[in-house]
Amino acid sequence: MREILGRRLQRLRSSWLSLRSSGRPDGGCPALRDAAMHCATVRQWPVLPGVGRAGADSNRCACPDPDCVVPGAHPFDPGLLAATSDARMVGWWWANRPGAPVLLATGGTAPCAVSLPAVAGPKALARLDAQGLRPGPVVATPTRWSLLVAPYSLERLGELLYAQDHVPSSLRFHGEGGYLLLPPSPAAGGGQVRWEREPSEAAGRPWLPDVEDVVDALVEASSGAPGGGSRLAY
Repeated sequence: MREILGRRLQRLRSSWLSLRSSGRPDGGCPALRDAAMHCATVRQWPVLPGVGRAGADSNRCACPDPDCVVPGAHPFDPGLLAATSDARMVGWWWANRPGAPVLLATGGTAPCAVSLPAVAGPKALARLDAQGLRPGPVVATPTRWSLLVAPYSLERLGELLYAQDHVPSSLRFHGEGGYLLLPPSPAAGGGQVRWEREPSEAAGRPWLPDVEDVVDALVEASSGAPGGGSRLAY
């Protein structure tokens, strides 16, 4: 049974990759659906559609909350627990909602992330590069940058942060039960999500660093950014 399911998944991947490489305008793969399918079938990341905006030119979230602080950029229906890498489900979602943002459900076996203010992002990457530490994929919005890392537990993260003298409150941690907006989704508050460092897929799933390899650089870079402090932000 496992071999049959494996062959079926491989056929789904091959069919989608063939359609993607054909470049046909009638291929049924607009940019957001294309990105969602690539994450699900090639990277094997669990994704789901975000709620989206109330209208194409609106900054108002389509959810019922009139004061939503992340308009369009959060799960609603389906909920976060529905995130999947199943090609059929992902294809159905974006066939019905082609303009939906792409959300990655973080934690478990999926990537986690640590995000910091956009003004501090280049400084953090410069430090990692100078130290010869290889960062993984980096997601950028006009206001924040997020470094994707290997899955971590809250216990391990707590140990790492406890060892720091100071943890800026501007840092945010996307672990088990969290989510992250992926390119090329519209960003909450305007603009667009993009890859500052694209995932390396030369050997299958994108390579991800351990959180302990990047946390020092992110803490240092964020310390002088707006919103600094000692309160932890999970």
